[in-house]
Amino acid sequence: MNDWQRKSPLDWETYVNKMVKVAAIEKHEYEGWVLTVDPVSASIVLATFLENEKVSISVVLGHAVQEVEILKEGDDEMKQRLSCIFAPEESKAYSPEELEKRKNKLKTWLETNHIPVTEQGESGRTLCVAGVLTIDPPYGPEECSSSNEIILSRVQGLIQGYLEKQQ
Repeated sequence: MNDWQRKSPLDWETYVNKMVKVAAIEKHEYEGWVLTVDPVSASIVLATFLENEKVSISVVLGHAVQEVEILKEGDDEMKQRLSCIFAPEESKAYSPEELEKRKNKLKTWLETNHIPVTEQGESGRTLCVAGVLTIDPPYGPEECSSSNEIILSRVQGLIQGYLEKQQ
């Protein structure tokens, strides 16, 4: 077991959200922002930002780590950027105006395709399709619910196709 592996999770946590240079066995060196350190294997997950907003993820296995040098502290903007790397696309927050716009566009599209749709609830935030399926904000395929699996899968497929055409 090397010195890196002997550290505690609290020690490893001090490296999170920092730019580091990792010296590994066989004279390999890795640079990147520490996303996390696996508490079981002591493996370091590094993120490197490439051009056009792409991200490269590298994992340096704990047993190969010889030395970790902190190059730069992460500011609040970088911490936010790092925390969003593995967040699903749909988890982004929508303003109430954006949600209303998404709901109205989807409702209009469903009506144009002769699919009966109504608004439900006090605020009318939930769409109801044919009285057997509901669609909650942000109005994607994952937000559909119905006890009828056949209708559920077909409407989810329709909404997925609709959203792909929107992009």
